[in-house]
Amino acid sequence: MAKYSKSEALAKLKSLNGWRLEGKEIKKEYQFSSFSEAVKFVNGVADLAERADHHPEILINYRKVTLALSTHDEGGITEKDFNLAEQIDSRIKQGEKQH
Repeated sequence: MAKYSKSEALAKLKSLNGWRLEGKEIKKEYQFSSFSEAVKFVNGVADLAERADHHPEILINYRKVTLALSTHDEGGITEKDFNLAEQIDSRIKQGEKQH
């Protein structure tokens, strides 16, 4: 899978809400009403990541979860990262509460 250039990644980011380019990865922070809601979200992300065989870096800081996506085998951002980001955001829209 081909790595995106910086300009390609920035253009593709316009289709995602709240994701930003940071070096060789895309990142987004999610805020939840409680620690347990944050962990439930992370468990859902883990399920998606396992199905996609593509695993984000995950930082849980109480009620805030930060996700970072990069395709390490390619040394940067690829379509795999954007596909997983879209799936994660879709899961939020389908009913997992984000505050």
